[in-house]
Amino acid sequence: MKIKLFFEKHRAALLWTLFAGTIVVVFLLGLLAASVTERRAEIATLFNNKRVEIKGIESRSEIWGENYPREFETWKQTAGMEFKSRHNGNGITDILEERPDMVVLWAGYAFAKDYSAPRGHFYAVDDVVKTLRTGAPVTEELNLQPATCWACKSPDVPRMMAEVGIEKFYSSKWSVFGSEIVNPIGCADCHNPENMNIAISRPALAEAYDRQGRDIGKTTIQERRSLACAQCHVEYYFKGDGKYLTFPWDKGMSMEQIENYYDEIEFKDWVHTLSKAPMLKAQHPDYEIFMMGPHAQRGLSCADCHMPYKSDGAIKYSDHHVTSPLLNIDRTCQTCHRDSKENLIKYVYEYQDKILETRNRVEKELVKAHIAAKFAWDKGASEKQMEPVLKLIRAAQWRWDFAVASHGASFHAPVETQRILAHSLDKSYQAQLEINKILTGMGVKEEIPLPDISTKDKAQKFIGLDMQKLRSDKDNFMTTTVPQWLVKAKENKRVL
Repeated sequence: MKIKLFFEKHRAALLWTLFAGTIVVVFLLGLLAASVTERRAEIATLFNNKRVEIKGIESRSEIWGENYPREFETWKQTAGMEFKSRHNGNGITDILEERPDMVVLWAGYAFAKDYSAPRGHFYAVDDVVKTLRTGAPVTEELNLQPATCWACKSPDVPRMMAEVGIEKFYSSKWSVFGSEIVNPIGCADCHNPENMNIAISRPALAEAYDRQGRDIGKTTIQERRSLACAQCHVEYYFKGDGKYLTFPWDKGMSMEQIENYYDEIEFKDWVHTLSKAPMLKAQHPDYEIFMMGPHAQRGLSCADCHMPYKSDGAIKYSDHHVTSPLLNIDRTCQTCHRDSKENLIKYVYEYQDKILETRNRVEKELVKAHIAAKFAWDKGASEKQMEPVLKLIRAAQWRWDFAVASHGASFHAPVETQRILAHSLDKSYQAQLEINKILTGMGVKEEIPLPDISTKDKAQKFIGLDMQKLRSDKDNFMTTTVPQWLVKAKENKRVL
């Protein structure tokens, strides 16, 4: 009764309120419809008024930029090197200078010569040409690496694969394509020019899916926003004499499953020059570790955080300045997390600091294991005695490398990364204990001498590297051969 009396008393006011509310809702729906229509119209205009027609594999991103200037302008920003967080950034950082223990861990492998933190996609070709790891092949016979080492550096790679064949590309020497692989990671690596859909341009990813009985063509758009990155940001190895790039996912993508795969086929990347252990080198299992973390498990893709959306008028597009999400927290973290910028950065640094603490311990103990193994060999230990030691060293370093070689592992999956490093530390200690047992059984009472490897130069000298010659040869290569590559590339219109 009271409600009825209230309604009759305020009938006019209530009706006017309802009318006004309806008008507001209709107005807002109109704005939404107009916005959607405007977006569709502008997108349609983009496709209907292309300045250039792109056919086949066009590896020059500048050509794509004629049609898609917004994305292209943000892509060019990957040339910037100003960003710096507590742990690394996108500038030039000599990791071996900062962490000389890693020189000893990679004794006998090319990474002991040179290892710098990765810069932006813009420098992908430049950095692989300049690194000491690719040597100084002024002649084809002097190549240290196969052409497979180009695989993730340039959209020229799928172009050359289409021209010469996948197997032929992989089995060639690295320098053979020096005048062809000249454009850094860009548009053609990830997009179909006809409709701009995300495209998988590297065969290794599709082949890994096939072996697992999955069809990569049936993946969702959201999945492809990570798979485009997974073409390169993964663990891989060069299979057989043909150096065929292969993803070791047949048993699964966890650290243990990949290790089991390698163990079954008795694969090794190299034999450590100190410990003589048959070693595995993790490449950069970013996708594998990301998929084990909380963000992937909640449906996020790599692009959600590393290529956040931007708006320009009615157009919403992905920012192609692929970089750390910490640079754009308002468009990355704060899209989902209602917290301050300061707190969000603090959380990230806490993860990184705690995992770095464990990493530091692992590297010290793993180095001791390699040096102790060499000491045991020098004292006359037999292969049978050392067999369990070498297995432990191989397993310990694989775990360490799987964690630290993955870009962003301490944030992508901090619990899994800490678990892997803890197991590495455990196996490093186990290896040292086994060596002590061997030495005790042999009656060796001397303490294991530990060299001074406090700097990169000292560590490289300890493992027997002639860095002066390596640098001299590289300088000669950079001033003679590389300019010839660029001249030929320009003559053939491979670059603008």
